[in-house]
Amino acid sequence: MFDLAVCAEMVFLDLPFEERVRRIAESGFQVEIWNWTRHDIDALVGTGAEFSSMVGHTAGNLLDEDGAKALLRGAEESLAVAERLGCRRLLVFGTELGPDGVPLRPVHQVTGAMWLNAYKTLSRLAELGERAGVTFCLENLNTALDHPGAPFARANDTLALVDAVARPGLRMMLDLYHAQIGEGNLIQLLKRADSLIGEVQVADVPGRCEPGTGEINFAAIAAALEDMGYRGTVGLEAYASGDDNVALERFSAVFGAGTSAQQQPSNN
Repeated sequence: MFDLAVCAEMVFLDLPFEERVRRIAESGFQVEIWNWTRHDIDALVGTGAEFSSMVGHTAGNLLDEDGAKALLRGAEESLAVAERLGCRRLLVFGTELGPDGVPLRPVHQVTGAMWLNAYKTLSRLAELGERAGVTFCLENLNTALDHPGAPFARANDTLALVDAVARPGLRMMLDLYHAQIGEGNLIQLLKRADSLIGEVQVADVPGRCEPGTGEINFAAIAAALEDMGYRGTVGLEAYASGDDNVALERFSAVFGAGTSAQQQPSNN
């Protein structure tokens, strides 16, 4: 049904990172990574994996001019790494996140000047992406649980910025886990985002584990995406509730068929 990807930061956690990447790729999935500065890029290239997305800036924010300059410098560095990895989608956040996901510069009230700076910076970022043949994807986050103080975090806000910039080099990384915690009404959100979606990420709520472990009706989500004509990537950005191979099987059973993960033996 869709291209499927799995986040190597969240499964097979008992393995070295490069081995996680290999296991995901051998199971028939594309691979997502987060902050590339924490990884050995040569080793990742050597895995032969296909990379679906990675974080596209190493510092900075969308809030002010100094933050924008740092973000754009980091984006330039990230584009060079993305080229080596063959990665075509680069994640963007309203501000730099620490290793625990908490914003290094939390903001609880976004001003009009910050909105204007975000629009200008994302427009410049989209231009960079178009020149390089990649897409920067602004991701929605939840501020109630995982990312308190993240600016421009609500799915509605993220969608508004992407729509306003209106350039092919910028799309929305629509994370349904974050949207369920922050806003809900996921199918309507998908329909509103539609052609502005760069990729869809999934994890169930509560717990941030694979589909079928919480309250989200992922069968309905998959049907809605198919009805919309979405043919892009769906990424599992979730922890395994138990056995990692079983988690990948459950994900694949909802959003696709034919991956070798479905033939992986279960330890359960």
